[in-house]
Amino acid sequence: MKKLQTGSRPIYKSPSHSPSRRVKDLLARMTLEEKAAQMMCVWQKKAETLLDAEGNFDLKKARAHFKKGHGLGQVGRPSDAGKGKDARGMAELTNSIQKFFLENSRLGIPVLFHEECLHGQAAIDGTSFPQPIGLGATFNPGLVEALYTMTAAEARLRGTHQALTPVVDVARDPRWGRVEETYGEDPYLVTELGLAAVRGFQGDGLFKDKKRVLATLKHFAAHGQPEAGMNCAPTEVSMRVLREVFLQPFKEAVQKGGVASVMASYNEIDGVPSHASEWLLRDVLRKEWGFKGFVVSDYYAIWELSDRPDTHGHRVAADKKAAALLAVKAGVNIELPEPDCYLHLVELVRKAALAESELDELVAPMLYYKFKLGLFDDPYVDPAEAEQFVGCPANRELALQGARETITLLKNEGGIAPLDPRRIKSVAVIGPNADRQLLGGYSGRPKYYTSVLDGIRSKVGDRVTVPYAEGCKITTGGSWNQDPVTPSDPDEDRRQIQEAVQVAQQADVIVLAIGGNEQTSREAWSRTHLGDRPSLDLLGRQEELVKAMLATGKPVIVLLFNGRPLSINYLSQHVPVIFECWYLGQETGRAVADVLFGDYNPSGKLPITIPRSAGHLPAFYNHKPSARRGYLFDDVSPLYPFGFGLSYTSYAFKRLRLTKQKIHRGGSTRALVEVTNTGRRTGTEVVQLYIRDRVSSVTRPVKELKGFVKVTLKPGETRMVALDITPESLAFYDVNMKYLVEPGEFEIMVGSSSRDTDLQKTVLTVVK
Repeated sequence: MKKLQTGSRPIYKSPSHSPSRRVKDLLARMTLEEKAAQMMCVWQKKAETLLDAEGNFDLKKARAHFKKGHGLGQVGRPSDAGKGKDARGMAELTNSIQKFFLENSRLGIPVLFHEECLHGQAAIDGTSFPQPIGLGATFNPGLVEALYTMTAAEARLRGTHQALTPVVDVARDPRWGRVEETYGEDPYLVTELGLAAVRGFQGDGLFKDKKRVLATLKHFAAHGQPEAGMNCAPTEVSMRVLREVFLQPFKEAVQKGGVASVMASYNEIDGVPSHASEWLLRDVLRKEWGFKGFVVSDYYAIWELSDRPDTHGHRVAADKKAAALLAVKAGVNIELPEPDCYLHLVELVRKAALAESELDELVAPMLYYKFKLGLFDDPYVDPAEAEQFVGCPANRELALQGARETITLLKNEGGIAPLDPRRIKSVAVIGPNADRQLLGGYSGRPKYYTSVLDGIRSKVGDRVTVPYAEGCKITTGGSWNQDPVTPSDPDEDRRQIQEAVQVAQQADVIVLAIGGNEQTSREAWSRTHLGDRPSLDLLGRQEELVKAMLATGKPVIVLLFNGRPLSINYLSQHVPVIFECWYLGQETGRAVADVLFGDYNPSGKLPITIPRSAGHLPAFYNHKPSARRGYLFDDVSPLYPFGFGLSYTSYAFKRLRLTKQKIHRGGSTRALVEVTNTGRRTGTEVVQLYIRDRVSSVTRPVKELKGFVKVTLKPGETRMVALDITPESLAFYDVNMKYLVEPGEFEIMVGSSSRDTDLQKTVLTVVK
């Protein structure tokens, strides 16, 4: 063994040395038990090991539970300590816990704190913006980066070091309850927004200003098309589809984004659960892509390699000890969220089932990022600064912009929207989603929340009366955390519908807020906490409520709030104005009112197809040529296609051409198109580029998104928009599974959505 430095200050404690050098020195000093401790985390067991009954740090308890001085790798979600901590309280708590481990572990190794940051930090007072499916509708990587930059600062100032975000799953089955956590169904869009999120969290990757955190890609891999749409179910896809659709966003975020961490997924691929897949976590992620960071387990997923009675088990391991062995061999660096299967690590090494060097390999990158984050040298945060910044007015305005750009106009018959408050005396706000908090899964408790009703009343003031009626319920209660889901009472719903009719009859226009809620589309994490559905229809008596509102003869504007696409066939046929809102975050009411009354022109585009029914699934737009041939007695087309979204103005696309009509396989060109605002309002359009290989060695999708640009145009203004076409835009895995560009003709399509009628077309020729 190499002789360690002697003297007053070891290398690992000196910031003058590189993180890699410090890791090497520290590892050489660590015992087996200390290494194993770095591969463990406490979350709910904080209450047993670190906190008093009020959720404050308990030194006596901590000393009793960590008396051996081996340390700990991570502490999960300090924000939920006790009844939850505000910004100052959380900063004080993380400082106290950090001080304990620095002073009471033999080598003074700091802990790393992780938090959920799906759409803002899931903590008290954290700024909450739209769910990722809503951010997908913005088609705006710059905005996404800004939102996660803000979230990173809010989290880091409170003591957080790692965000368990972004989700870069490609959602190809809307029955799945976790659709809301994704950026949609298209791998290119997911890649671009996933990269933006990583940039937001990690910045330049140097972590010098203490305003950034480690990003965690999840869920690796192919979590977004589970069998029957059920969370954690097997994913049955070919290797080509796996690589081109599901692995692509991860690959780009690793190689272009330099992401620090990846979370393995619950599901299996071809019979091998991700947490036991050496091919996935070692061969592909580390060897092929060059990933240098660390892999975290999903919560309790290593246990599930054996059998977890309350949910499921893969049964590829006989017990937790065998599960730990599989996970280490596969390359899972740390077990979240509690010490469980990895409690057997020391024994596995002692009995020669594992070599200590295998632990070294997994511990090293986690130590590296603790050095990189400066935790050995400057580990504490300023509670006053956290209190000042978290949830501040500037962050609120950024969340508002995210909400505005999310809102997607699906239908505007007769130009009813936007509403002019000078021409109406009364707006009836009706519906189960009109006056409730709707944030979606993995949410905290933001400082502010404005409901649809709040936003409209605030917007119109005393000029317009705004009566309200709930109309009906979707479920009873509706909390995301509540395990049982209780359907609403039909008789009570119908009584409420009659009340709503009386309210609506007195108004000039009806704004109807319906859709889903946080129970009807959510992560199904156990047999009793479900969120996947076999139907995409509106739940309960909502369609009856719609019919009753239409029967009043008043103009009806529907606002849909939901975590997944809903098959709104009746609404599409009969309601004149429909907005898809997804979940807009804390500024829901302000954003809705801005769009509804024309202060903001909607620009959202669908990041996922809205199908006609669950029987039409799969419905994703980038299907193969032999799919979607037709149904008996039904239309095979989607209700609303991927990339679709209207505006209060109109646009014309003309003169599509290529700067080079013919290129070599390694060459590039540009698609140029003139876009004109042909209406009377300033508006923002998303110009979308799709490509199809006309003849290829393997079947290719009928079209694939390969670029987009968001442009704002004044009335009558024309702008030339350029979209790059590179070898990366044209390449795919050929018949021999080689990633390359085949010579031949490629159809180039540019327009306002993926629908053929919305696209201009030309042909690019690629030669050898």
